[in-house]
Amino acid sequence: MEIKDFSKANGHWILAKMGKKVLRPGGKELTQKLIEGLNISKNDDVVEFAPGLGYTASLALNFNPKSYLGIDADEEAVASLSNKFQKQYAKFLLASAADTKLESNSKSKVYGEAMLTMHADHRKSEIIKEAARILKIGGLYAIHELGLTNVDDTKKSEIQKELALAVKVNARPLTEDEWKSILEKEGFKVKQIFQNKIHLLEFKRVVDDEGFFRTLKIGFNIACNQAARKRVLGMRKIFKKNSAYMNAIVVIAEKIN
Repeated sequence: MEIKDFSKANGHWILAKMGKKVLRPGGKELTQKLIEGLNISKNDDVVEFAPGLGYTASLALNFNPKSYLGIDADEEAVASLSNKFQKQYAKFLLASAADTKLESNSKSKVYGEAMLTMHADHRKSEIIKEAARILKIGGLYAIHELGLTNVDDTKKSEIQKELALAVKVNARPLTEDEWKSILEKEGFKVKQIFQNKIHLLEFKRVVDDEGFFRTLKIGFNIACNQAARKRVLGMRKIFKKNSAYMNAIVVIAEKIN
């Protein structure tokens, strides 16, 4: 994706531009737990909301599901992913996760990462409701999002404002209980929860996620781009400042009605 103004661009795409491939809040570790929790088989029809760069799509496709469909509202992302996975049994559709136009009760596994956080609570509910609509009874829905812990309403509001300024997205993370509640209201039963610290931009996590040599490349790219460096350091500062109140969370839920 081309970035014309680094001061206004979504932090997610800045990191991608610098060469980062693993962009989920809990890193590769939580993404792998999400995939394990979904237990994808050759009989599954899988849908991913907002597949991004396709990292998790590649993990899901390793299990050779009956079908895989990525839903993304970004035309450029859909074109790029369609080209990237053209030799595999995967399709990508330009659509909203809140209104996929897919047939009701037609899919067995649905998941999304780092996308519900970026929406207001009512919009989160619309997306979760759509996941419930397209899933069969007994189907699984998995999310990997930003979480909050040990916060009151004042601290929650403060963190949301700081995140919005740093990431340039109106981020709205929730506590574990709030994530559970918003899923349960739409007919899901929570089966598993995994959590990890927000170390997305810490050296050890980057090496674990990207490997040593890619980490060096990412560091070099950031060092050579003053505008990107300012934004990345700004995001890292907010994550470190609020490390006692923020985490990454994966929730695996089953559609029960």
